[in-house]
Amino acid sequence: MTAADNLELFARMARIRAFERKVQALFKAGTLPGFVHLYIGEEAVGVGACSVLTEADKITSTHRGHGHLLAKGADPKLMMAELLGRETGYCKGKGGSMHIVDYSLGILGANGIVGGGLPIATGSGMADRILGRDQVTVCFFGDGASNQGVLHEALNLSAIWSLPVIFLCENNHYTEWMRTEEITAGEIADRAEAFGIPGVQVDGNDVLAVRDAAAEAVERARAGGGPSLIEAETYRHHGHNEGEEVFSGPYRPQEEIDEWIARDPLARFRDECVKEGIATPAEFEQIQEREGDLIEAAYRYAEASPMPAPASALADLYAEAE
Repeated sequence: MTAADNLELFARMARIRAFERKVQALFKAGTLPGFVHLYIGEEAVGVGACSVLTEADKITSTHRGHGHLLAKGADPKLMMAELLGRETGYCKGKGGSMHIVDYSLGILGANGIVGGGLPIATGSGMADRILGRDQVTVCFFGDGASNQGVLHEALNLSAIWSLPVIFLCENNHYTEWMRTEEITAGEIADRAEAFGIPGVQVDGNDVLAVRDAAAEAVERARAGGGPSLIEAETYRHHGHNEGEEVFSGPYRPQEEIDEWIARDPLARFRDECVKEGIATPAEFEQIQEREGDLIEAAYRYAEASPMPAPASALADLYAEAE
């Protein structure tokens, strides 16, 4: 990787962090409709994985999907407009935080259903195999979805048909408000063994480790070798969803939160790059400022965009309204 490659990885992570900070502030101010699930602390997973994909490759996402979409190249302006319910948003303001789609970038959709992206990614891989396309699909899912039966169905079909799908579990150690280790037997990555496919655990706060694991899985899938399962261990700095403290109360030890924040993927990668002489601290500050300005511009664009007309509620339906 060149110095420019490393700086681009950092810039993508900084873009996600700035976007999520802005979304957090908007939610707290009461100006953002609906629930939001922040990706702060997990940026290295989405950025590392998407950095080895082409624009034609595809991803499926989750309820915590802003980071995946931005890592794949989504436009912050159109994302912010969607979150604010404006007609200039990706889904014309009808989808909101958990349902953003952009087929032109290979984004097959975020999904509010836990595990909902697993069969979609499998279908995407099946289509690529049948049509002979040189494309792969990365399926992001959380540790909560690892206990859904559909994961085993997806792994089984992908394995027996050698589908070009990479199943990437973001294990942030909490299934909503319950510690995952208390309800999940064994290691998630080990579930690959039953289906005869590669399974690996990686440090999800190390963007280069995620990139390396994803690159190997993508190369294998593109060459016809079939699916892989990657478990990236990471941690969300904030709650399951913004505003949860109203009803959930504290459920994570503060010392645990502090320990993971000390392993912040942005600060960690920045410090490594500075040590390697790739860039100076001042240059990294400039990148963060630039990405922050980009997100502020995205918000101004969204705020100035019109709300959807009431009649548009009947547009883009599968059946015509009578």
